[in-house]
Amino acid sequence: MELEVTRSLTSPRLWHRVLAATASLGLAAAALAPSAGMAQGALNVAFLPKAVNNPYFDTAARGGQKAASELGGSFKQVGPSEATGAAQVPFIQDLTTQKVSAIAVSAADPDAIAPSLRAARSAGIKVVGYDSSPAEGAYDVFVNQADTQGIGESLVQMACDEAPGCAGEIAILSATSTATNQNAWIAVMQQTLQQAQYSGLNLVDTVYGNDDDQTSQQQAQGLLQAHPSLAVIVAPTSVGIASAAKVLEDTGNAGSVQLTGLGTPNSLKAYVKDATIKEFALWNVENLGYLTYYVANKLVSGEITGAPGESFDVPTLGNYTIGEKSTIVLGPPQVFNADNIDQFNF
Repeated sequence: MELEVTRSLTSPRLWHRVLAATASLGLAAAALAPSAGMAQGALNVAFLPKAVNNPYFDTAARGGQKAASELGGSFKQVGPSEATGAAQVPFIQDLTTQKVSAIAVSAADPDAIAPSLRAARSAGIKVVGYDSSPAEGAYDVFVNQADTQGIGESLVQMACDEAPGCAGEIAILSATSTATNQNAWIAVMQQTLQQAQYSGLNLVDTVYGNDDDQTSQQQAQGLLQAHPSLAVIVAPTSVGIASAAKVLEDTGNAGSVQLTGLGTPNSLKAYVKDATIKEFALWNVENLGYLTYYVANKLVSGEITGAPGESFDVPTLGNYTIGEKSTIVLGPPQVFNADNIDQFNF
């Protein structure tokens, strides 16, 4: 293995009752050789995140490593330093030339990478989307981390929880403007905000930090300057929420402007303890990588083809059935707050 560092929600309140057991550590270049237990030849799966050196994707890679070890396959993670589709394309082309068994990709721009993914599939390489879906027709199976509707609704509910009286101006600090998952969640948020119980919330802006620390901090500062009455920033991205928390503390706005969204416990623990962030959420990221690798293996072995209705089992995670658009859902996320954040280490 070479590593380059880099079931559905029915109510947002279910998040508080879901336990996710996960751990992570920083990932660096390492090697994992195939073992004698591998039944179908050399299984070689490459993970291509939106960008490397991101704790979120490092944790998913840890799950992929674990699955590779169990299956006797090999694993590597490669990717660009910037989260753009154009930057991902050369990596897809290189992996195709290398004739890996499967490419697992989180799409920074689903349409931009579609032609190169289709070329990989034509060359006999299986393609698994994870985290952020490639364009339809450019993958065999997409592993969705959680139910899109549930995520969007819960982001609105958390904003409501944090805004005094569930009223005031809110803004979204997203990742890239082309990220499939981010755009889907934002669309659900916009629909959910039309419901009567959220009539007091006013979405005044949506900005994009490109999953880059500096850009995200600049965008957060811009929101504070453009909207002096801002009540809540919602950042459905692990880079964005950590960057916004730093800006709130540095500018003295922590406590007066609330912050919530999606992030990793280790990167946000200090901000939860000092109440800059009262609650945020995320799914079991290590399990996302673990499931993705197992799906790749099952595609390569021919156990599944990606057709809707196919079912399969994954150790420790249970049974999954492929749904519409060849998608499976990992499971429900976990909400983190001061009461439980010390229980998690990733």
